[in-house]
Amino acid sequence: MKRTIIIIFILMMMNNVLFASADSIFSFRFRNDVTVTVDYPKYFSSKNKTQLVLFALPNGNTTAQTMGKKLNAGDDWHFDIQHIAAQTRFVRNELTNENIIVVYLENDLKAWPQWKKKHEDYLKLIPKIVDTIKQVLAIKKYSLHLNGHSGGGAFVFGFIQSQKQIPDYINRISFLDSDYNYDSTYTSKLVDWLKKSRSHYLSVFAYNDSVVVYNGKPLVSPTGGTWYRSKLMMKDLLAYFPFTIIRSDSVLQYSSNNRINFFLVDNPEKKIFHTVQVERNGFIHSILIGTKQESKNYLYWGERAYGSFIK
Repeated sequence: MKRTIIIIFILMMMNNVLFASADSIFSFRFRNDVTVTVDYPKYFSSKNKTQLVLFALPNGNTTAQTMGKKLNAGDDWHFDIQHIAAQTRFVRNELTNENIIVVYLENDLKAWPQWKKKHEDYLKLIPKIVDTIKQVLAIKKYSLHLNGHSGGGAFVFGFIQSQKQIPDYINRISFLDSDYNYDSTYTSKLVDWLKKSRSHYLSVFAYNDSVVVYNGKPLVSPTGGTWYRSKLMMKDLLAYFPFTIIRSDSVLQYSSNNRINFFLVDNPEKKIFHTVQVERNGFIHSILIGTKQESKNYLYWGERAYGSFIK
């Protein structure tokens, strides 16, 4: 508790000045089974807009693996498949007039779906996690970006489920191959939120996992993968928003005013592209789409644009 109070005090002081040291990485625990790790930018100015990105971790990965690093001999390959830290540095280099704070959300089970099953009161706990983060950071003005990969989508849906309506301070919701839990009960909340403001963005990334066979068995059930769930979400939203279709190589983009975007990757070779969508600049695109920096110095589904930012 004392440590949390100290962190709050320090960050309140930081909000009033330009903070210019190395990027600040610090962690704290919530209810003994959730680790919250904050990547605070090297330069923070109260004059700039602040985007607070909550990134719920994928199943089976640690925060360190999700952040990524340069591989050394003997390192686990998981350190080289997401590189959210390097992608964050890339984004900060592009959005020089905005403070980007990334918060990694990890639980001790290393799976948000299982964590929700363990905690019957998750509808109370998830908002408390979000509120605690806001309290610790003590930022006066900000927009919140709900984001996550794989099982991290369960956290995002858990938050949406806990609210009567999606709060206006949330400006972006992104599913990086993580909308396994989607069903039509979420449609009305998403529609209302999207209609409230032109600054609200929904981005959904998926690949055709329905054709993948792994160890002799289908990777997902006919209705259990993100390919099916993303198409279901898009079908539900089509009743309220017009979409245009844009094809670029193997990526089919369904877009409504560039605020609602579904990026669906074909998979004729039946490969597993689950985390590849993150690796190929997916996290970058989830933040920059709709900005002047969209697709500048990077392309979604292109080569890694953040290589020079990997440490």
